[in-house]
Amino acid sequence: MGSSRFAFFGILLLCTCSASPPNFVLLFADDLGFGDLGCYGHPSSLTPNLDRLAAEGLRFTDFYSTCPVCSPSRASLLTGRYQTRSGIYPGVFYPGSIGGLPLNETTIAEVLKPLGYATAIIGKWHLGVGHNGMFLPTKQGFDHFLGIPYSHDMGPCKNLTCFPPDIKCYGLCDIGSVAVPLMENEIIKQQPVNFLDLEKTYSDFATNFITTSVEKKQPFFLYYPSHHTHYPQYAGIGAAGQSLRGPYGDSLLEFDNSVGHLVETLKRTGVINNTLVFFTSDNGPELMRRSRGGIAGPLKCGKSTTYEGGMREPAIAYWPGTIKPGVTHEMASTLDILPTLARLAGAELPPVMLDGVDMTDILVNQGKSKRETVMFYPVNPSEDYGLFALRLGKYKAHFYTQGAFHSSTTPDKDCSALRETHDPPLIFDLEADPCELYALPVDESDIQSVLQQVKTVKEQFESSMVFGESQMAKGKDPSLEPCCNPECSPKPSCCHC
Repeated sequence: MGSSRFAFFGILLLCTCSASPPNFVLLFADDLGFGDLGCYGHPSSLTPNLDRLAAEGLRFTDFYSTCPVCSPSRASLLTGRYQTRSGIYPGVFYPGSIGGLPLNETTIAEVLKPLGYATAIIGKWHLGVGHNGMFLPTKQGFDHFLGIPYSHDMGPCKNLTCFPPDIKCYGLCDIGSVAVPLMENEIIKQQPVNFLDLEKTYSDFATNFITTSVEKKQPFFLYYPSHHTHYPQYAGIGAAGQSLRGPYGDSLLEFDNSVGHLVETLKRTGVINNTLVFFTSDNGPELMRRSRGGIAGPLKCGKSTTYEGGMREPAIAYWPGTIKPGVTHEMASTLDILPTLARLAGAELPPVMLDGVDMTDILVNQGKSKRETVMFYPVNPSEDYGLFALRLGKYKAHFYTQGAFHSSTTPDKDCSALRETHDPPLIFDLEADPCELYALPVDESDIQSVLQQVKTVKEQFESSMVFGESQMAKGKDPSLEPCCNPECSPKPSCCHC
């Protein structure tokens, strides 16, 4: 009771003493593995800025995304709801996808706007474009959007330059689609995008957005879902050839440099002590790319699997004067970001079923998590199968296991195996065995008790889950692919400007 009262009065003091509501900068890496940052143990990554945030802030060891691929994990991050509720399944959106994040879903930006927040996104959207851009960020609570509306490999990249002076992108990417566009709000500014200048373009935009907001004395929410370190990796002059890890390391270094520029802008404008910076990643590493695909450290498998390597992510919270340096082993999720930012800003929560919990006590007091469980859905969830896995406290139960093409190059055959049913489920103690190597004997009495608790929690959760209409099942329409010259012919090759 005493710690709860302390947390309450701490937040009350925080909200009443600040000159204005807190600002929020949300950094979201792409396909970054649990073991890819220097502060998470990688021996050759150059990530000095993220490492500094971790040293001076709070580093999480047990932080999760909700899906091992892009679009669903982004939907959950922005709405605080599992992707199955909003219909962002199976898989991801493509340039010509008809569906998108439903407009009746409430994003973090829409939660904060009624309080006068300026809102902006730079980078990767990947939650749909739709007819007349109906699903773009500017329709979902963001005042400004500068970025690519989907993954930057969803367009031909064979002849594009990814590293200076003229090193072409590795691989072919999607050769049947339009060239990848850079959009500002709902207008295509460049097609194909210039990768060498892209990060500087983002950095300049972010600097201007923060500076303008501060001058107007307006609180702000900046969402930066980076393209780094997704395939194909790229980097401009400031990072290319500067790391020890080759193209992947250079891509990661360029993202880290951008983080450094953002923090410097917060310091220069005098709002660093009134800004929460939160960093994490959308899903695990794309191991099929080998040295160009990142690593999950000690965790099992990677992208597109429900093993720990697919959904357990690095995460850092930084807020000078409010968050004390340290490491937390409390469970948390991308789902928890919306309710946490709402609490800190004094905003009302959306009147819908939320799956996230407020983690303010973890951030401010390094206290206990309100989260007792983490649910694991596969890339292609269905009501027939339900959950693939569930974490309850330190125990994780696998009802189904399945490998994936994205994780298929590792020596661990489980990472590429076909779906297998487990009844009773496989049980792992993630504190003693985070690598998920040694399933516990289910015939022991204490594990039987765990199994019963898991069964009860699973039944309660699945009874509350109502699957939304699948947005991906609406299909694709080539005419919806963004083209800077809509009337040109022949498409898609003519879409250049």
